[in-house]
Amino acid sequence: MKLLLIGAGNMGGAMLQGLQKYDITVVARNINQSKQLKEKYPSINILYDIPALDGYLVIVAVKPIVFNTLVFTGKAKGIISILAGVTLKSIKDRMQAVSYIRAMPNMAAIVQESATSVCGDIELKDTAIEVLNTIGECFWLNSEEELDIATGLAGSAPAWLALVAEGLSDGAVNLGLKRDISYKYIAKLFQGVGKVLKEEHPSILKDKVTSPKGTTIAGIKKLEEGQVRNSFMNAMQASYDRAKAVK
Repeated sequence: MKLLLIGAGNMGGAMLQGLQKYDITVVARNINQSKQLKEKYPSINILYDIPALDGYLVIVAVKPIVFNTLVFTGKAKGIISILAGVTLKSIKDRMQAVSYIRAMPNMAAIVQESATSVCGDIELKDTAIEVLNTIGECFWLNSEEELDIATGLAGSAPAWLALVAEGLSDGAVNLGLKRDISYKYIAKLFQGVGKVLKEEHPSILKDKVTSPKGTTIAGIKKLEEGQVRNSFMNAMQASYDRAKAVK
């Protein structure tokens, strides 16, 4: 399978960790970035200009505003777009292909642990999931509406969780724990809780560690006073609204 990755910035570059197993050509227009990619992935082919799409499964990983400035020729075997908010119709209007997919990975792709939302033409489903499973785990959705909703979870939530990690670390440092130890502890905490949540409902986990008049419920009370739950719901709404606003 021949892959063409258009764009190797933060997200495209992170995806290369898994995608490098394929016969892949990368379009990267930044000279310094191209040199760094070649040093890190010596087996990949790097181009400055976008070649004809014929024969490729194309992954579009540029920013939406950049996408509208690009010129494409040829007809791809398939196109996987990771452009937030850009509809399949918009992709079809600008690129020719047999079939089309929209996907929303996240930066955990750099360690091949992305939770990736996927939707689009059913005939490309299996191939797209096979390719995107190299960067983590895929979740097939039934519509672009669902994918826009999931954009907050798949694409934006890692930044929100990073903010949570910073807040927990700041709290620990304020009480006297060293910063480097707090970050290592939090990383392991997230990893462990993530595994538990695959098997157990969040409310059950919360109740298991919340005892009467204990330390956990004291902390939860403060979080509820700060409207943390409502803030996350508002963040999801804002992410969805922004995704829908992108043309």
